[in-house]
Amino acid sequence: MGKVISVVNQKGGVGKTTTAVNLAAFLGKAGYDVLAVDIDPQGNTSSGLGINKREIEKSAYEMLLGEAEAKDAVVRTEFDNLSVIPSNINLAGAELELADVNDRSRVLLKSLAEIKKDYDFIILDCPPSLGLITVNALTASDSLLIPIQCEYYALEGLSQLMNTVRNVKKLFNPFLEIEGILLTMYDSRLNLTSQVVKEIKRYFPNKVYETAIPRNVRLSEAPSYGKPIFYYDKHSKGAKAYKEFTKEYLKRNGKSDKRS
Repeated sequence: MGKVISVVNQKGGVGKTTTAVNLAAFLGKAGYDVLAVDIDPQGNTSSGLGINKREIEKSAYEMLLGEAEAKDAVVRTEFDNLSVIPSNINLAGAELELADVNDRSRVLLKSLAEIKKDYDFIILDCPPSLGLITVNALTASDSLLIPIQCEYYALEGLSQLMNTVRNVKKLFNPFLEIEGILLTMYDSRLNLTSQVVKEIKRYFPNKVYETAIPRNVRLSEAPSYGKPIFYYDKHSKGAKAYKEFTKEYLKRNGKSDKRS
């Protein structure tokens, strides 16, 4: 049965989609069957995995509204062991359309139930908000992964996220856990970085990954080519960082690279 992980932070521009795409790709490279589920209406995970959003026939939108089964929305990517349920702008209206649905917070949980057995990991790229779609993701997840940028406003809004997590645990998913905190846009030369890291570690003791993701031009370029960083430039600092992060992620989950 696959482990479901939400990559979530309601603050935009923190490397959320970059983390979802590259963790999924490196887990696939490590020999695991991975499904990325794009539930952000911007659809950046979809395009970052080479999916043409204009050509999507079935998407996360149809899946959430019960117009398609999850398995019918799955698209194989060209990357090792990696599939995706894509998204597009249609998803922007889904929260309003789900408002009158019975048990609306568990729609995604029910949709994924039929395909969990087919994957080792299912990674949900959540929208940058704490609305109904994100609540659905947290309800369907075993854990959440929080990317946090090493900048001044890093912790802004996180108390609101933690409050949402507590409410989801109380009302819908008592088994939800924080998988870990991933530091992004890291620059060790800046005094501000060390101050922010210290504050994050105080806020989330024992949850911060040792690996941090640096600012890297190649990481920024890769999505425009529809490729995870390994397939775009595996020798870049960004690729090396996400490879190390994936090793650390697997180790915390009692697993290792199947191909090593």
